[in-house]
Amino acid sequence: MDTTTKQKAYLLLEDGLLFEGTAIGKNGTKGGEICFNTGMTGYQEIYTDPSYTGQIIVNTNSHIGNYGVIEDENESDYPKISGIVVNDYSPIASRQRSNESLQQYLERHEVTGIADIDTRMLVRHIRSKGAMNAIISSELNPDELKKELAKVPSMDGLELSSKVCTKERKKLGDENAEFKVAVLDLGIKNSILKNLISRGVYCEVFPAKSTFEDLKSFNPDGYFISNGPGDPSVMDYAVETVKEILKEDKPLFGICLGHQILARACGIGTYKMHHGHRGLNHPILNLGTGKSEITSQNHGFVVSAEDIEKSDKVEVTHRHLNDDTVAGIKVKGKNAFSVQYHPEASPGPHDSRYLFDQFIELMKSKK
Repeated sequence: MDTTTKQKAYLLLEDGLLFEGTAIGKNGTKGGEICFNTGMTGYQEIYTDPSYTGQIIVNTNSHIGNYGVIEDENESDYPKISGIVVNDYSPIASRQRSNESLQQYLERHEVTGIADIDTRMLVRHIRSKGAMNAIISSELNPDELKKELAKVPSMDGLELSSKVCTKERKKLGDENAEFKVAVLDLGIKNSILKNLISRGVYCEVFPAKSTFEDLKSFNPDGYFISNGPGDPSVMDYAVETVKEILKEDKPLFGICLGHQILARACGIGTYKMHHGHRGLNHPILNLGTGKSEITSQNHGFVVSAEDIEKSDKVEVTHRHLNDDTVAGIKVKGKNAFSVQYHPEASPGPHDSRYLFDQFIELMKSKK
């Protein structure tokens, strides 16, 4: 795509900040919550992560698109983001293994974006003002955009898991594997399932609104509660399912949104963060070992540390070293634990993959 033929596009933020750039991906108009990811690599994994549903992603890495797209690296069946904002956009893919350019991929999946934006200035603005709604358009003028932006729903109080999860139960892995795990899909990433299967797990993946009886019908050795998008405070259906799992007391492991749902099942509240944690370089302290982990994270909500301090059911196992937020918990007297970050980290650091092994060992000890 010749840069001389690029079409003008606008990015308008909820607080009135307006950017003019050039259109990338599919020409159109799209709104969502704007947030930023600090990862130096992995744009494809970001765009296809269901946890980003309803969000416009600002890539802080200045150069995006240079290594194209490989179908095997998708975290779900198609991009879940509402739009992308980048600085320097490459329409050419130089990686030999790539199936297509990022531009071809975005056009094929009708993802709207904007390039040639001062992303450093934009990220500093979001860090100061907080995550907010925004809209990208290569069709409308700024005055028209204001009206469209007003229609974009707030992420606060938004339930999205039931919209992005599997619609039907599905089995993955070797049916003769040593362990069987019932997976509650709130917006799961493919890499998580790959990590479970590679450790000798036969999975059955269930839609987000499945009941405990649905999951139990698989006769699993353990339960997994996945990551996903939206506000955990409005997901009572998942909280009730996890409460029943805790009563059965088989091994349970939760990641990201699954971590927040486990906390809520124990009476611990959650709240929306100022601008969230999204990137591949977040430092976590394991309180049990005293070791730090560099982690991949993507969340805009977090578990209340104050509620945990008042609780006799839950203890903190991991903390975020940048802001001391809760990054991991275990339920006292139960075989249940969870983390706020992503130990599968594909791409990203592998410091935390021991958590999958910990889950396997827990199931082994209870067999």
